[in-house]
Amino acid sequence: MSSSFGQLFRIHTFGESHGGGVGVIIDGCPPRVPLSVEDIQRELDRRRPGQSEIVTPRDEADSATILSGVQDGITLGTPIAVVVANKDQRPGSYDEMAVKYRPSHADYTYDAKYGVRSISGGGRASARETIGRVAAAAVARKVIASLVPELEILAWVSRIHDIEARVDASSVTLDQIESNIVRTGDPEAAERMIERIKQVRSEGNSIGGVVECVVRHCPPGLGEPVFDKLEAELARAMMSLPATKGFEIGSGFAGTYMTGSEHNDPFRIVDGRVRTTSNRSGGIQGGISNGEDIVFRVGFKPTATIMTHQDTVTSGGENTELKGKGRHDACVLPRAVPMVDNMAALVICDHLLRQRGQCGL
Repeated sequence: MSSSFGQLFRIHTFGESHGGGVGVIIDGCPPRVPLSVEDIQRELDRRRPGQSEIVTPRDEADSATILSGVQDGITLGTPIAVVVANKDQRPGSYDEMAVKYRPSHADYTYDAKYGVRSISGGGRASARETIGRVAAAAVARKVIASLVPELEILAWVSRIHDIEARVDASSVTLDQIESNIVRTGDPEAAERMIERIKQVRSEGNSIGGVVECVVRHCPPGLGEPVFDKLEAELARAMMSLPATKGFEIGSGFAGTYMTGSEHNDPFRIVDGRVRTTSNRSGGIQGGISNGEDIVFRVGFKPTATIMTHQDTVTSGGENTELKGKGRHDACVLPRAVPMVDNMAALVICDHLLRQRGQCGL
């Protein structure tokens, strides 16, 4: 069950980074939802490797094949299986890592848990596993569009290392985000971010940063009052992504410096509906969406595999050192953007279906 996610819109991902392929089985997708392989491919193209000069040069087309659950361009209501073949594998780059653990990578912990691991590419610990999630989210987006056509989910890079972007979460557009290879809505910051990534890569090092995400026009009422609070579900989704180390919503940790009178979001009736005059809650109160924009941020650590010598140990229990080899992102943030907004789509889709089932939309 560790590879499954969701309740009514439920997915199960499979495959290793350098195995025959990766993919997903989607269960619970409603019938008669328009869906084509192009809908899925559009999202996969946003996260694939080799798409720019600042990401891993691994050359994968990530071409999706739908094996089941769709006929004549509409979903059948039965399980949908999507698979993507691995083509550009170089297992020789991982020979040394077969016996030497990469610091801060999952090499050691996988061995500690299972006693065996897929060495090439990091196996299931690789970001390549997220192909299945993104493919499933492309389907989820079609379901969302059929239920709440105006709902919009966008993510962008808000910080790389110590370079902050200035982006208005209420107005930024997909075209603005996709207009630069670093995927931020701030063109000036984008140039400095790109140069920083290039510099760090030339040094054989890596850097992290923050991805911010907004869910606009989300109806009030999504989320459950106790264990399945909407922000808890979003946090679980985001923290399941590779390299994530932090999650905050609305005011986040900054809110701990405020008093209640400073932090509370006053209510007003606007055009006949309940609105708030501020949004420090981040669109969720009591674990349930309130109809305002849902705004959250996800922190990503620097990539663990770096091209400089580091102290480590062998699987046989000896002290040694390791210098990374192969093709790796010096900064995961540009490719993490579609992972974040698509994981949000999976959460929102699942809760829309749960709300419809229990209370009606």
